[in-house]
Amino acid sequence: MTARPGQAQGWRWAWVVAGCMALSACMVPQWQKPGTPAAQIAQGIGAPQVKVALADGSERWVYSFQPAGQQVYHMVMDGQERLLRVEQVLQEAYFQRLRVGVDDRQSVRDFFGRPALVEGVANFKGDIWTYRIRENGIDRQAHVFLDPQGVVRRVMFTDERRLDDDTRP
Repeated sequence: MTARPGQAQGWRWAWVVAGCMALSACMVPQWQKPGTPAAQIAQGIGAPQVKVALADGSERWVYSFQPAGQQVYHMVMDGQERLLRVEQVLQEAYFQRLRVGVDDRQSVRDFFGRPALVEGVANFKGDIWTYRIRENGIDRQAHVFLDPQGVVRRVMFTDERRLDDDTRP
């Protein structure tokens, strides 16, 4: 069987795309190995959205895939700027650890990164930060209610409605 004109070109492009995907897969936060130098991670993945100095001398780098994704990764670097651990924190259990009346806009941003959506409702004075999460295979949303002073007043969870739901009649 002989290739038609343009068909060989299509195969070449398919190989180029596959090769690029394979290379970029190596740069996924959760696949990084402890001990990897911070500079190597920053070169491969890019700069984190948030960097937070921790009390023990380590530093938390926050990589968020919001608004479209459902992951936020913490990459904790030790004092020698080497990776200690990677953790996906966009989970209900982490939102439930937020301290109502204590945590604020900055502490929420430092832990979860930017929200997927900021909105308000008539019966609450302040902003509601919404994060897209996936819990037990279910698309959900975590809503963090921040009063006008930026203090956490409530955390609520809802199932995320999808417009592409094939189960509707």
